[in-house]
Amino acid sequence: MPVHTSESSQLHRGRGVGLGLALGSAVAFGGSGVAAKPLIEAGLDPLHVVWLRVAGAALVMLPLAVRHRRLVRERPALLAGFGLLAVAGVQAFYFASISRIPVGVALLVEYLAPALVLGWVRFVQRRPVTRAAALGVVLAVGGLASVVEVWSGLSFDAVGLLLALGAACCQVGYFVLADQGGDAGDEAPDPLGVIAYGLLVGALVLTAVARPWGMDWSVLGGNADLDGTSVAASLLIGWIVLVATVVAYVTGVLSVRRLSPQVAGVVACLEAVIATVLAWVLLGEHLSAPQIIGGGVVLLGAFIAQSSTPSGKPNSPVAGGTGEAVRAGGGGEEKELTARGTAV
Repeated sequence: MPVHTSESSQLHRGRGVGLGLALGSAVAFGGSGVAAKPLIEAGLDPLHVVWLRVAGAALVMLPLAVRHRRLVRERPALLAGFGLLAVAGVQAFYFASISRIPVGVALLVEYLAPALVLGWVRFVQRRPVTRAAALGVVLAVGGLASVVEVWSGLSFDAVGLLLALGAACCQVGYFVLADQGGDAGDEAPDPLGVIAYGLLVGALVLTAVARPWGMDWSVLGGNADLDGTSVAASLLIGWIVLVATVVAYVTGVLSVRRLSPQVAGVVACLEAVIATVLAWVLLGEHLSAPQIIGGGVVLLGAFIAQSSTPSGKPNSPVAGGTGEAVRAGGGGEEKELTARGTAV
């Protein structure tokens, strides 16, 4: 009995830490747009801002890439997949989509990722999911539709919607690959090494797409306007690189290692709420009543999903609780789930 109590306490602590990391990641990712918008208004192309973000983060994480260089030999597919999907793919598809459809619509489609993760767990891995986890996803997606006010600019451009769906699928790759080998104990690939190489791969891909040699580099030496306040462009870039990318990816991947992918995905929906609130406070973009209500629904959905517990027999792998609980009943089955990088 004391052993059971100890294990239960450890599971609760692990879930609490995981939720804290997931919330921290959502805050860090959510702050990227507030810092990027003044740079874009100052003259930088959005794709160049994305390149600066990823390339700068890759440079910061380079020492960790050197330290974990054995991963190149041991996990080349994981590193390539993370860089292509979780880093470059999300960014490229998102920006391509908003060139054809409203930003709010693109953001809503991209954040269908938690529902797609749930579908991955249920139909690809063939593991049951709890009703609470499914309900949490439905509420979060519905609330997100209200946050972005999807009705204010709905467009049915088929190519644009497909590109946004591509961003959502890449975001699923983030949640899938971030959890890769998380139940392998000491043999699990170091998450910091995976992130470091993922950023390097993403930077190389985005260099070919963004063509930074045509960027107006003079903007970086000047100031940008943050709702009437002049802020050094270099300071904004520093925030985007260090906080909105490095900290965001590290906390995001670590949270997925502690939570089930669908739970981490639903909590990630808070990023849209956080981004909207920060834009309200720092950029003067006021919230409407539907946005405030939608934010509350997203919070409710995230709470329901994270508080769900596995159901069924103890030895049956069931999705819907903490990552530890899922792994305990997984019979050693290796999962492969995560990480995102919502576009600035």
